[in-house]
Amino acid sequence: MGRTCRVAYTLNNTQPVACTIIGDQPLFYMDYAAEDDEEMFDFAELGILEDEINTLRQSIESFDKHYADIIDNEAMESVDAFLENAQSFTKPFKGGTQNSLASIISLLEKSRLASAYMDFASAHKIEITLSAQVETSSYERQSGLIQINPNQSREDMALALVCELRRHWQHRAGALIHPLLFDPDNAILINRAQIADLSIAMIRVAWECQLNDEKSLWDRLEKSPMSDMARAFAREAFLDFRTLNSGIAAAAVFETWFLSERCRAQDKTLIQQMLADYQGYMFDAENNAKSLTADIIAALGSMPYGKNYLAQHAMTIMEDPIFTDVRDRSNANFLWFIKFERSFHETEQELQTSFEPAGPSVHEGHNDKTKVQDHGSEKIITLPGVAQRNAQRDGAKSKQGKRLTSQTDRQSGDNIIDLQSWSQKGA
Repeated sequence: MGRTCRVAYTLNNTQPVACTIIGDQPLFYMDYAAEDDEEMFDFAELGILEDEINTLRQSIESFDKHYADIIDNEAMESVDAFLENAQSFTKPFKGGTQNSLASIISLLEKSRLASAYMDFASAHKIEITLSAQVETSSYERQSGLIQINPNQSREDMALALVCELRRHWQHRAGALIHPLLFDPDNAILINRAQIADLSIAMIRVAWECQLNDEKSLWDRLEKSPMSDMARAFAREAFLDFRTLNSGIAAAAVFETWFLSERCRAQDKTLIQQMLADYQGYMFDAENNAKSLTADIIAALGSMPYGKNYLAQHAMTIMEDPIFTDVRDRSNANFLWFIKFERSFHETEQELQTSFEPAGPSVHEGHNDKTKVQDHGSEKIITLPGVAQRNAQRDGAKSKQGKRLTSQTDRQSGDNIIDLQSWSQKGA
C-alpha cells in the first residue's frame, strides 16, 4: 500500500498501468545494453576479419586476371577457326578419296540391307551421283537420279545415301505417296510414318556394318540426335538377334520415333506446306482423292528380306492416338484452320455446280430444284413454284384446243403444215 511508483505509463491522457519496477531512471536499460556491447567486442577479431577480407580480395583479383586471359585466348581461337573455315568452304571441291562415291559404296557393302537396296536400285537403273546443288541428298523419281552432297563427312554421306535408297524402295513398293494428296489428318500420319521408316533404314544399316567391324556409322548415330532410337534398336537386337528379321527391333524404333518430339517438328513442316499449297493439293477436290488404307501402311514396312515390321500393326497405327494425334497446340490450331478452309471450299464448289446447266437447251431436275433455260446468250431461271403454275396453265390451255403455231415457229421450220389440205379447207 505504501509502495512508491517508480515508472508510470499514460494512454490517451489516462494512467491505466502503474509499474513498480525498481530503478531510479526510466531508461536505465539503454546504459546497460551499451556496456554489454563494449564488453563483448574484441579488437583482436577485427584484425582477423581484415586479414580474411584482404585474402578474399586478392583471390578475386587473381581470378579476374586469369579469366580475362582466357577470354582473350578464346576470342583469338574463334577468329582463327573462322578464318580457317572460311578458307575451307571457299575452295572448290575436288572430291578426294575420303568422300568419293566409291568409298561410300564400299562402306555400305558391309551391310546386307544396304547391298540389297543398291542392287534393287541398279535393277531399276537408278543413277547415284555427287552434287553440291542439294542440301544433303535427294531422290528424283521421274529422272531416276539420287544426288548426294559431297561437302559432308564420310559417315553422313553414307547415311544420306541409305536414306535415299530406302525412299526409292518406298516408291517401288507403292508407299511413297505425297502426303498432301490425302486429307489433312491422314496426311499427318503418312508423313510421320515415311520419315520414321527412313530412320529405321539408317539405324539397321549402321548396326549391320557394326557387326562386320565397321563401327563408324554406329558411332555417328550414337553421337547424333538419333541416339535414343539407336539404343532402342540395340536393346532389342542385343537381347535376341532374331528380332532383326522378325521386325521387332524395327517396330521398337518406329514406336520410339512417335513417342519423341520429332512429331512436332515434322507436323510443323507439313502444315507449312499445306498453308502454302502452291501446287493446289489441299484444295483441289479432284486430286485430293487418296484414302489411307492398311495396305499403304503395310507397303511402307516391307523389307528386301525378313518380315514386314508394320503389316501386323497397320490397324493399330491408323487408330491409336499415339500415332495420329497432333499433340502440339499451335500445330493443332493450324490444322483445324486448314480443315475448315477445305470443307468451306468443297461446299462452295458444290453450291456452284448445283446451278450449272448440264445441257445446251432446257435442264430440269427434280420437283424441288430450279429449272434453267437457255435462250441464246441469256438464261432464265424458273423457281419450283413458278414452274408448277406454268405447267398447270399449259395443261389448261391444251384442254381448250390446239393452237396454231406462230409465224416465228413456221419460219423456223419447227412444224410442217400440209398446204394441200389447207387449200381444200379454204375452198
